[in-house]
Amino acid sequence: MSNNPVYVALDVPRLDAAEALANKVKGHVGGLKLGLEFFCAHGHHGVRELQKIGLPIFLDLKLHDIPNTVAAAMQAINTLNPAVVTIHAAGGRAMMEEAKAAAGENTKVVAVTVLTSLDDEDLGAIGITAPPMEQALRLADLAHAAGLDGIVCSGHEVAAIKQQWKDGFFVVPGLRLPDAKYSDQKRIVSPREARDNGASLLVVGRPIRGAEDPLAAAKAIEATL
Repeated sequence: MSNNPVYVALDVPRLDAAEALANKVKGHVGGLKLGLEFFCAHGHHGVRELQKIGLPIFLDLKLHDIPNTVAAAMQAINTLNPAVVTIHAAGGRAMMEEAKAAAGENTKVVAVTVLTSLDDEDLGAIGITAPPMEQALRLADLAHAAGLDGIVCSGHEVAAIKQQWKDGFFVVPGLRLPDAKYSDQKRIVSPREARDNGASLLVVGRPIRGAEDPLAAAKAIEATL
């Protein structure tokens, strides 16, 4: 893992666009985050092409299925040797245990707790009466018990979770700069706030990708850390 905690989210459908952005900012980020949009479009080939840039790869696939299926999916990506892979904590303890057992020894497996696009109302609509903080803490406890390396949560919850999981690896997405439009993200903080609250890895997408000058944006975020 790099000393720079910022992983730029290359959530774009075109491989050439992802490569261009990664090459532009590679000196000021610690790694590359590839999500479902990129992986569904380019698969293993796309990951291998971006690995040539020389930065760690974070596969944000959010695997969520029965334990056997998730374990098989994890085995299928082991040849890519990703630095980090995400699964969903809501899949349950057995699924998380199987995912961790199937992962490569150099891969951190982290569980998504509550998506940063959800708030109290959204959780209530799917039958979860607990607020985001309580639900994230509950799922973090389950991920810890399952032997995972860490979790994904918002910057609002990471400090509380770190209190109960001292050596956990905490991924915080949904980061925005103070003057940014929030779009579909609801529980947001700045990169500096997330780092101060205990985040291990910061996922930054649109503040870099959507900037007029992505390199300047990456430099500015790096400077705040």
